[in-house]
Amino acid sequence: MNRPNAHILDQFVATFGNARPNRLGIAVSGGSDSLALLVLARHWAAQGGPEPHAVTVDHGLRDGSADEAAGVSALCARLGVAHRTLEWRGWDGAGNLSDAARRARYGLIADWAEAEGITDVVLGHTLNDVAETFVMRLSREAGVDGLATMTPGWRQGAVEFRRPLLQVSRAELRTLVTAEGLEWIDDPTNTDDAFERARVRKALGVLEGLGITARGLGTVARHMTEVRQALYWYVFVEARRYVTFDRGDVVIERKGFRTLPRDICRRMVQEILRWISGAEYGPRGKAVDLMLEAIRGGNGMTLHGVMMSVGADHLRFTREPQAVAQLRAAPGAAWDGRWRLDGPWPDGAEVAALGEAGLAQCEDRVRPGLPRASLMASPAVWRGGHLVAAPLAGVAEGWSATLLRDEDMFFAGILAH
Repeated sequence: MNRPNAHILDQFVATFGNARPNRLGIAVSGGSDSLALLVLARHWAAQGGPEPHAVTVDHGLRDGSADEAAGVSALCARLGVAHRTLEWRGWDGAGNLSDAARRARYGLIADWAEAEGITDVVLGHTLNDVAETFVMRLSREAGVDGLATMTPGWRQGAVEFRRPLLQVSRAELRTLVTAEGLEWIDDPTNTDDAFERARVRKALGVLEGLGITARGLGTVARHMTEVRQALYWYVFVEARRYVTFDRGDVVIERKGFRTLPRDICRRMVQEILRWISGAEYGPRGKAVDLMLEAIRGGNGMTLHGVMMSVGADHLRFTREPQAVAQLRAAPGAAWDGRWRLDGPWPDGAEVAALGEAGLAQCEDRVRPGLPRASLMASPAVWRGGHLVAAPLAGVAEGWSATLLRDEDMFFAGILAH
């Protein structure tokens, strides 16, 4: 690699620290940013770095996508890099297309990587992507979290996704790709004003005349990330003081909670809802604001598959019985993503919610302590219509229930932001 571009390779390699994989996955679409990843990975391999393996996801959402994927495959063959094309044809016309395509893309790549024994996959998001996302979220009146920079990485199953180019501009990467004699594919949606990101890119060109550059916006986004981390540290400290756990329920000391700044309360409640529900994301801020108003008024509320009740001294958050009423799990499998039951499994048994029917069968033997709603949403062993055991209700019959997302995971989740 020529000397003017050596610093980009240094940044690329530094992303991994001492945790350097043996094989490296590269998400390559054929655009300039992803081709730069391919170039950098090859140069690193030449210096003793991991063996590169490229992957392209063809979403089939526009004409020519299959030809573009074939072009990437041919380029990789010419460069001596293993390549695989993955296809997604799962769009049913419902919901948010961009979000569905993104989730499908990462899911397919994660499955491919795990099957190939690849632990790390790099993505080509750049400083320009950070700036564009910042402006898009600014137009939606986002708060600190929305304006913070893209996360540099995350784990999905056994695969670590990394964004090693967040501080490198698209112009620098195009210079790098051109120096290698490669040509990139220009996605037509990048200049189509029907798409918000294309409009934002044009607007950023105008803003540069005012001194508002992609690099400057990237710096502001990093400052917002530092603020977000400080806020979540505050949440962590206060949660340690006021949050306790009761057989899968979360309990907050009401008096202490009332003394906290509203933003800390909001974040704490979001983390509780996410931890109990198992959802990838917590509910939106406006919905949580309604729950905070309910708490202030002394009223219960259901949100995100979680019931919140207000007692004299405590707030209690429990799984909503209706959210788990239809869930079933086979012997030994996780139920609701939260519980695993162990015991003397009889033939034909399965795990389901205790519910009203289960309570009716064992109410005279229920161990006191958990509220009725918590009991109804708790896991039980059923054989047909017969209740075999309900460990959280105290009807153990030789059975135990293990919480898979434990207290340590709750607190670690707060600090993961």
